[in-house]
Amino acid sequence: MAEQAGAPESPAERVRELLEHVAEAFELQATVEVTEDDEEIRAVVDGDDLGLLIGKHGATIDALQHLAARAAFRGLGSRKVVVLDAAGYRERREAALHRAAEQAVEDALRFGRAVELEPMSAQERRIVHTYLRDRADVQTHSEGDEPDRRLVVSPVRQTG
Repeated sequence: MAEQAGAPESPAERVRELLEHVAEAFELQATVEVTEDDEEIRAVVDGDDLGLLIGKHGATIDALQHLAARAAFRGLGSRKVVVLDAAGYRERREAALHRAAEQAVEDALRFGRAVELEPMSAQERRIVHTYLRDRADVQTHSEGDEPDRRLVVSPVRQTG
């Protein structure tokens, strides 16, 4: 990925090349599918036993996603969001975040107090904020410092 002859010019191809090199270095039998639209580059790694690529609590896949975004747009002024998924991890994680958000809402409303969720990345907090933003009975905000920053769900006091 360094400045070398033959390095891909397009950001999407840079992402593909990086992920193929990582999969090879991890000795994974995997394929990399990259799609691009006006807003994002999405890379999906598929294969068997991708746990090493995902890492504990998604730490490895999150780090790879960050590296892929940096590599994709190095030296370029314009940027898009880069999303990396492996074996459906992002979809499963989003569903788990939605379940945790629903439980936090239920607890906040039942007990009339704020409920903190587990520490999570900015991307995961954004998923929960977005999921709950249209609810009139609760509000959300984040507290704490990275990497222990948490999303808090609080009941909205009804007047009247």
